[in-house]
Amino acid sequence: MQEAIEQPTLALEAPDGLAAAALRAEAWAGEPFLHPDEDPAVSLAPDTARRRALDDALAEIEAGAPEPSYEWKIRYALMLGLERVLSERPPRLASGTELRRHQIDALAGMLTELIAATQVEPELNGNGNGNGHEEPAPEAEEEEEDLGVHLEEPDDELQLPTEHAGKDPGASRRYRFRHPTASGKTIAAAGFVEAARTLGVLILTHRRLLVSQFHRELTTEGYGDRFEDAILKGTTPKHKSPVTVQTYAWFARHWEDLDPSAYQLVIADEAHTALGEKTSQAIRSFSDPIYIGMTATEQLIAKQVSDVFPASIDELPLGDAARRGLIAPLRCLRVPPAAAISSVPIVGGDFEEGALAAVLDHVALNQAAASLYRERFDNTPGIVYAAGVEHAYNLAKEFRAVGLKAEAVSGRTPPVQLAETLAAYERGEINVLINAMLLAEGWNSPRATVCMHLAPTASRRVYQQRIGRIMRMHPRKEAGVVVDFVPKGATHNERVVSLHSLLDADFYREGARVTPAPRRRVQRRARRKLSPAPWLVPVTPDVKRRLAVIDREWQRIDPRFLDDDEQLYWATIAGRAVRFDERVEFVKKFTEGKANRGALEQFLTACAAENPNRRLRLIALADRVSMMVERADFDDLVTLVTQAPTWEKDRVQGVRTLLRALGESKVDAPEQILARWTWRLARSTRKVQDRRASAEFPDAKRLLGALANSRGHRHEENAAKLVNAALDQSREVGAALLASAEGYTPRANQLIDAARERLGSIQEVANALADNLPAPKSGGGRSRRRRRKRKKKGQAQGQQQNQNQPQQRNGKQPQEAAPEPQAETAPAADA
Repeated sequence: MQEAIEQPTLALEAPDGLAAAALRAEAWAGEPFLHPDEDPAVSLAPDTARRRALDDALAEIEAGAPEPSYEWKIRYALMLGLERVLSERPPRLASGTELRRHQIDALAGMLTELIAATQVEPELNGNGNGNGHEEPAPEAEEEEEDLGVHLEEPDDELQLPTEHAGKDPGASRRYRFRHPTASGKTIAAAGFVEAARTLGVLILTHRRLLVSQFHRELTTEGYGDRFEDAILKGTTPKHKSPVTVQTYAWFARHWEDLDPSAYQLVIADEAHTALGEKTSQAIRSFSDPIYIGMTATEQLIAKQVSDVFPASIDELPLGDAARRGLIAPLRCLRVPPAAAISSVPIVGGDFEEGALAAVLDHVALNQAAASLYRERFDNTPGIVYAAGVEHAYNLAKEFRAVGLKAEAVSGRTPPVQLAETLAAYERGEINVLINAMLLAEGWNSPRATVCMHLAPTASRRVYQQRIGRIMRMHPRKEAGVVVDFVPKGATHNERVVSLHSLLDADFYREGARVTPAPRRRVQRRARRKLSPAPWLVPVTPDVKRRLAVIDREWQRIDPRFLDDDEQLYWATIAGRAVRFDERVEFVKKFTEGKANRGALEQFLTACAAENPNRRLRLIALADRVSMMVERADFDDLVTLVTQAPTWEKDRVQGVRTLLRALGESKVDAPEQILARWTWRLARSTRKVQDRRASAEFPDAKRLLGALANSRGHRHEENAAKLVNAALDQSREVGAALLASAEGYTPRANQLIDAARERLGSIQEVANALADNLPAPKSGGGRSRRRRRKRKKKGQAQGQQQNQNQPQQRNGKQPQEAAPEPQAETAPAADA
């Protein structure tokens, strides 16, 4: 065959010869080599993938082959079939079902990989099945056939193997694509079946129930006539392109009995369940077919999946699927757990079931869960995951006791009864199904809306499979609702997997969408089961992302879920940016105990220092000193009010507020420090104090002028005169006089300082100095607004009068318009 490939075919050089050869090969292979409106010289140019397929087909025809060889089918048949399907506008299945964009992407990605693979020489081996060197698989113990979808018993096929070492000849023909649960992977698989109309197809799945589901859905899509039981060695298939559906357990036991030439394509459903030692070894041993692994699992076992299925052909993340409207959006409700599970060990990647059930299966907790479901969701269809079979039945009893139509199902449920229960759920006779991992995979119900994790899980794979049950679209479902029993502020570092940790979301907002909103609202008439809360809290463990959430959403942050440092950071941001009309809402966050005292102090300090609103700065300063202030904090406030440019216009009012705090003993500092602050504040308002002293004591200006303009012993004499006069006046006038006095010699300063001490206690002096300063004007802002309005009104009236006066033309006033200005200006003059 290789020699025939290398021989040129001279008859194909002409376009007519190419077209004729393509038709001849199409009749032989069953797939077109040319599509309508294609130029043979371009589509079948030398060294293209289709040209290679044509050359090899003609070589086999010339050799007398009545039909394509197994090797030719492996290399070219699926590629040609995918080109046929994708050449249609739009691509359709046999039933007429149109493929959606993400399903087309999966087929197109596979086509790209197959075209690239034609550039590589095919692998040849001695026996046509496997590499000839692989040791036979050890005899598997006979396992009981799986007749249900129960997962309560340990599943060895879910144990992750170590990375494969050694020769793996079929690895280049094993591909994978990842689409979320409920996004239509089965339809994508049907697209591959349509493309493989000339190939034998083996579909592997992990549950017997899914075998029936594949039979049902592929029959609906028009492929029921291709179904056939497993084709074993020595048997003749009924169809040239059979489709067989089996479980991984069956395949691991019987792969050696399969006819090696019967199947050229193997579709591995839920490929992450095919990672057990026996299954992965069977896949590597049955190596000649092309494998396509389908999975919805995202990050947990990506490396192990890529070890068995190395080539990725298409990935559709959960967020993208939600944004495209392929799956229902997800909302989340976090409920603080009533039972601590810190003592429950993790075995095999998840919580040990028996220990978890012992912690959670209590009457009080079950009753609380039932009451929570009834109060929040009433008769909304949902699925509840329990910690074990007994826990599931106990929960069902309590759910029914509160009036909910609930049933428990498990691996103990007989298949017929299970089918009847699931059918009753679809009919609406049952609204809540309670199970212990029975319904995590292989079961779909579009009406399911609520997913309650009463049994938390540490497995991302298990969690994603659970929430996949509520992601299918339904006309009466606006969004799926996930109930996580974790603290509201729990980060992704917790052992328990939550919706936010699965999606690596930055913040939690109760009732809000966690997945992106769809581009097109399909369920516009459906009502929300949860209304978004006005608050949120960061849940990402990344420090930079947490601070970014606080920066961006500071108005909606609930500070009770922040640590102390983050509360201070939030308070600083809020103090800088809060508006005057938002002050009441922020007061509630502090009065209701959502933030600690340190955050309140930081908020008021930041607001007083950096907020652009003058009224807010004054209010914040007054609120800050209404409580006890530490020495360092008050020193910062004194520096702020006396020196900051933002306080230039409000310095007098700020000083008055700080003096009142000193007078009311709101500052924790020694007397000496208090006195220094008092006279420093008084000095910063010297002009106002000077006017106060001059108004009450006529000689104040003369004494202060003499003190300021004298030097030497004369200066000290004037200081003594001023001090004696200040002590003879009232405390307010004396304090104002001493606040304005400034000595130039040590003796003069000693006299002034001694007089200040004799005026009274620090509290009395501070109050006296504060009394000398004017009180804040109430309603000043409104008065300014009224003045501005009156000014604008007067200007508007003036413009109106000017517009009503006739324009002069050629320097002459029109005679007819003369009386009108007089009539209009008279009322204005009277006014």
